[in-house]
Amino acid sequence: MANSAQARKRARQMLKQRAHNASLRSTLRTAIKRVRQAIVAGDKVLAQKVFQDSVSIVDRIADKKIIHKNKAARHKSRFSAQIKALSASA
Repeated sequence: MANSAQARKRARQMLKQRAHNASLRSTLRTAIKRVRQAIVAGDKVLAQKVFQDSVSIVDRIADKKIIHKNKAARHKSRFSAQIKALSASA
């Protein structure tokens, strides 16, 4: 347990920040799931629309350092390739 007033305050602040970060991570995971579902459904138009919405979310969360920028780039790249492959097979 924190002994000084400063350490107690930092502990309180970190609890708030942790809850906020968890909320942002949840938003990210939801956006990723929506893109995956659209790709599995095979609807290219829907997949592109959902992908564009999720790119904004992924970038915003990466900018806040909730996830690493390379992880964000990896998600975007893989989803883009999968959506592009939909048109080749359709």
